[in-house]
Amino acid sequence: MVRITAVLVLLALTVVAGAIDPGEDPAADLTNAGSPHAAWYWKGASITRLAGEAVNVSLEPVAEGLVAPLMLTHAGDGSGRLFVVDQVGAVSIIDANGTLLDEPFLDVRDRMADLNPTFDERGLLSIAFHPDFGENGRVFAFYSAPLREGAPDGWDCTNRLSAFRVDPENPDRVDMASEEVLMEIDKPQATHNGGSIAFSPRDGYLYVSLGDGGGLGDSGPGHTPETGNAQDLTKIYGKILRLDVDNVTGTAAGSRYGIPADNPFVGNASVPPEIYAYGFRNPAFIAFDDAGNLFAAGAGQNLFEEVSLVVKGGNYGWRLREGTHCFDLFNIQTPPVACEAVGRLGEPLIGPIIEGGHDLGDVIVGGRVYNGTALPEVTGRYVFGYWGGGFVPGDVVLLAATPPPGWNASAVPDSAESLTPDDVAMWSLQRLNVTPAVEAFLLGFGEDEWSELYLLTTNVTGPDPSTATGRVWKIVPEDAAAPV
Repeated sequence: MVRITAVLVLLALTVVAGAIDPGEDPAADLTNAGSPHAAWYWKGASITRLAGEAVNVSLEPVAEGLVAPLMLTHAGDGSGRLFVVDQVGAVSIIDANGTLLDEPFLDVRDRMADLNPTFDERGLLSIAFHPDFGENGRVFAFYSAPLREGAPDGWDCTNRLSAFRVDPENPDRVDMASEEVLMEIDKPQATHNGGSIAFSPRDGYLYVSLGDGGGLGDSGPGHTPETGNAQDLTKIYGKILRLDVDNVTGTAAGSRYGIPADNPFVGNASVPPEIYAYGFRNPAFIAFDDAGNLFAAGAGQNLFEEVSLVVKGGNYGWRLREGTHCFDLFNIQTPPVACEAVGRLGEPLIGPIIEGGHDLGDVIVGGRVYNGTALPEVTGRYVFGYWGGGFVPGDVVLLAATPPPGWNASAVPDSAESLTPDDVAMWSLQRLNVTPAVEAFLLGFGEDEWSELYLLTTNVTGPDPSTATGRVWKIVPEDAAAPV
């Protein structure tokens, strides 16, 4: 098997020799192509494979009056507070009594790019509390700012990863003057920002997801013509990054963090050392399970949505594949019958563990592995959903994915070179029936300090500040929700 460590010394675009020895066996097939749980293609359409009985759940209203809430999280400080990220640029607090506070916890509205109220993928996209937040008061945010001076002409915006500190006089407010810009990412198009950030419970590092830059098929201005950005290891687009925010290596923006010594491309001067994994279209939702495994949910092009189990140095296939299926940039509605199972270096392409079609909705909304106590039927399963179908709100679609029999969350290798097909075998999918049904667009998920799950909805398609249809719901057992 050609091991992915070859990537450490060779560039994806400039391999001259040593990547693949014709005498060696090809890499193991990790694509999950042909899995009985993979979505299937039929007459121009993609269809989700569902298995097993559905589980009935209810949604309990928690808060309303938001615009476009994208995520919910907690500070891990024992306060019982919930923090709701609104795409328009503000983070609100729901206190331990369930009251939505009037004043925002964090507010970057005056620092953001102007959003399209009808539909936009930019904005304040996520926050993450430092694992030692109770002691250091540090919180991190990813948001879209206006295109910075010196960025390529004609590009769209500049995404920022910034660190803030809580106001020492008010634990419910961030000191907005404390912003420290850690990274700026110029974007050729407004779409495919990624923008999900999270700290790993295993290593304490900050993980940052970045989309391929936008546009159709990872192509066009700002995209590498031959391969697209996601397969180009000289670019950070279409990647997941890993940063050490506790060991600063400099004072200028771009060096206000350290690089973990075991990041897979450390030592290769041609590859940004921040890169942890690559080959993503738009991994807009990342989350860790209790064992420290990283799950990334990403939007597909025209046919297939996916959730991947991300490990160090892995190549997740885009734009060679869309999910488990082959991809043709010049015929995006028809997957080719056959394609390579390896990348340009002979490294195995790692397929998703969950794949859905567009029969259930237009785009995936990534969730969490559930480890609460209120829903024992869902324990250990990855709960996620779909944004909606079309531009009219419909019944919220929720699903739960079950790992294969014998799969052990604590035994997943931390590096792509050690993966076997069993480690990344596909999970089976079941519906979570919401009773009574709720009509809305699903925007995101979150969890509280007790690992109970929440979801976030709106009744309009974009971050329109003139509306206030954004709501927070808690997923509870069937018929346990209070009346809406």
